[in-house]
Amino acid sequence: MSSGTGARPGPGGETPGAWRPAAPLAGGVAVEPALRAARDGGRKLLVPYVTGGLGPGWVDVLRAAVDAGADAVEVGLPFSDPVMDGPTIQEASLRALEAGATPAAILGSLASIELPVPVVAMTYYNLVLRAGHRRFAKLLVDGGVRGAIVPDLPLEELGDWGPAAEVGGVETVLLAAPVTPDDRLAELCERSHGFVYGVNLMGVTGERKSLSTSADVLAKRLKAVTDKPVIMGFGISNPEQAVAASVNADGVVVASALMRLVLGGASPAQVGDTVAAFRTALDKG
Repeated sequence: MSSGTGARPGPGGETPGAWRPAAPLAGGVAVEPALRAARDGGRKLLVPYVTGGLGPGWVDVLRAAVDAGADAVEVGLPFSDPVMDGPTIQEASLRALEAGATPAAILGSLASIELPVPVVAMTYYNLVLRAGHRRFAKLLVDGGVRGAIVPDLPLEELGDWGPAAEVGGVETVLLAAPVTPDDRLAELCERSHGFVYGVNLMGVTGERKSLSTSADVLAKRLKAVTDKPVIMGFGISNPEQAVAASVNADGVVVASALMRLVLGGASPAQVGDTVAAFRTALDKG
C-alpha cells in the first residue's frame, strides 16, 4: 500500500505507487477489510453519502464520488421520518420518495453496477422490520451492499437483526455519541462491524460553520478502545473540517455538503469535484 496519494490508474495503465481498492466480489466489497487495508496503507478514509433515488442521475453521482477517491460510499434508503437527519438530508429523502424511490428499486440499481469500494446502506429500522431481518440482509447483499447503518436501532435492541445481518454477510455499523459512557463505548466498538461511526455532535446531521470540540475528544476515546476503523460524521461541511476531524480518527463521512449540491442542481461531475477536494485535503493532511 502507498501512503495514500489518492491517484487512480489512468487510461494508459497503472499509476506507479497508487493505492488501489480490492476488486469487488459477488455481493459487493466487504467493508472492514477494505477500510483496514486503506487505513493501514497510510490513507485517511473518505466516505461520501448519496441519497438513493434522488433524481435520475443518482447512480452517476455515486460513480463520480467513487472516481474522485472515496474509500467507501454510504447510500441512504429514504424513509418518511428520518429522525437523525437534518433539513438537507430530510429534503433529499422527501424528493426521492416523491419521485417513487423504494428500497427495492434503489438496491436494484446498485445491483446493476459494479463499484470497487464498499457500499454501506443507511436507513431506519421500520424498513428493516417491514422486509424481515433475513430478507433485508439478503436484499442488501444482492444489491452489492455489505454494510448497514440503522441509527434508530440502539445497542440493546439489535435483537434478531444483528445475528441475521452477520449470517447474511452484512456488517452492521454502530454509532457512538460524545456523551456515550466509557463502558458502553467499549461495548459499541466490540459489536460494531465494518467501522465505528463517531458522531461529532449531539443533534441531527447537517452542515456547520465550525467543527464541534467534542469531535476530537470522542475520536481519541474511540481509538483508545478499538482497532476497528473509526470514522467521524455529522456536521463536516468542508475539506478543512474533514482534515481536523480525522486528526485523531481514521476518516470522515461527508453527507449534507454533497446533497446540498445535488438538491441545487449540481451535475455528477461537480459533485465529483467536491469529493476530490475533500480527498486532496485529507491526503495532504
